Amino acid sequence: MADGTRAFQGGLTRRGVALLIALGLAAWARSYGAAAGVAPAAGAAAAFALGLTLLGATLVGALSERAGLPRVTGYLLFGLACGPYAADLVSEDMARQLQLVNGLAVALIAFVAGLEIDARDIAPRLGGLARFGAGALGVPLAAVGLLLWAIWPWLPVAPEATGVLRFALAFLATFVVVSFSPTVTVAVIAESRARGPLSETVLAVVVLADLVLIVGFTLAMQLVRTVTGGAEGDVGVGPLVGWEIFGSFAFGSLVGAAFALYVRFVGRELTLALLAVCAAIAVLGARFHFEPLLAALAAGLLLQNVVPTLGARLRTAVERGSLPVLVVFFAAAGASLHLDALLALAPFVAALAAARAAAVWQGGRLGTRWGRLPPTVGGEAWRGLVSQAGVTLGLATIVAAEFPTWGPRLQALVIGLVCVHEVVGPVLFRRALERAGEVGAAAR
Repeated sequence: MADGTRAFQGGLTRRGVALLIALGLAAWARSYGAAAGVAPAAGAAAAFALGLTLLGATLVGALSERAGLPRVTGYLLFGLACGPYAADLVSEDMARQLQLVNGLAVALIAFVAGLEIDARDIAPRLGGLARFGAGALGVPLAAVGLLLWAIWPWLPVAPEATGVLRFALAFLATFVVVSFSPTVTVAVIAESRARGPLSETVLAVVVLADLVLIVGFTLAMQLVRTVTGGAEGDVGVGPLVGWEIFGSFAFGSLVGAAFALYVRFVGRELTLALLAVCAAIAVLGARFHFEPLLAALAAGLLLQNVVPTLGARLRTAVERGSLPVLVVFFAAAGASLHLDALLALAPFVAALAAARAAAVWQGGRLGTRWGRLPPTVGGEAWRGLVSQAGVTLGLATIVAAEFPTWGPRLQALVIGLVCVHEVVGPVLFRRALERAGEVGAAAR
């Protein structure tokens, strides 16, 4: 036991020293360039930011994991601490250049979520899960939506909005604020080596609920575009929404089928091929007005359920290739956050986080009765729905990019919520798994 404690402390010390050295060298390089009056070229600045982010954020993520927190929390906090609104090791231009990875990261996150939906496991319990999910998702959507609409004139996002515009903005914000986190759910289950009815129920519900939320988000985005005059041409909202939803699923399915053929007949460099597929979804989706989240989700769904033998190989490829992309994505999100805006939004973050948690709890209780789930499952499952991470940040990033006047302020609010739920959610879910006796069950 003593040897294990010393090894743990030694690991923390080595990582801490490495982090301090990296930050010290970065600060020296920035101050030396400023003192010499030398402005780095765009390429050099981007390389500096990328190197610092990959090294520093990875180290902070490891330290966060050792402290019992998700790695994503460490990535965000590193970006926030080193960003232009704090230590300024990563300037505003550098943070903007790092955001070039956003489209790839959003597609990768959705692709991973699709890989987690196995229709064969869900089908026998689909009725009960659907009823539980209706309560667990419906109550938060209704409660948070009404709250956002009521406090919108005081919310520092777009307080001047009235009438239909106010409804549309609150409608859009509701889907972003309520969204769940399949990635954190999977991470907690994997780290806990959990297996049983509770972990299976939470994983199925959180993934299926996020599918509903992504579709709802697409509808809400199109509504806001129409109300603000951003919709293209004279095409009605119905055809545009149909194109974005059904077209995105069709496009993603074609991409997934093509990737399955590649794996079947070539099968080499799966990590690079997977990243290329996600990049293609992001680029072509933007070009042809498909929703990258839906397209990537459809690709993952097809691969998992039509060619299930590829599941394990693709998960290995995801584990190998996703780390640097997600590190940069989350760190860039933290670095791009206006710290002053986040501090100004702190009361709203606290109020929305409390309201969302209460709504998820009540929704879980209602869903347990509707779905006729055992209290040991339904009564604890709500704890697995508190976390937020990649999908939520991906939705907020899309809003901020498309609506630059008020979108970044909503993004700041959402990142504050993610920071809260990233700390609280995994702890709640881990405790629920312990109470259900499922921790370590996969190893037995």
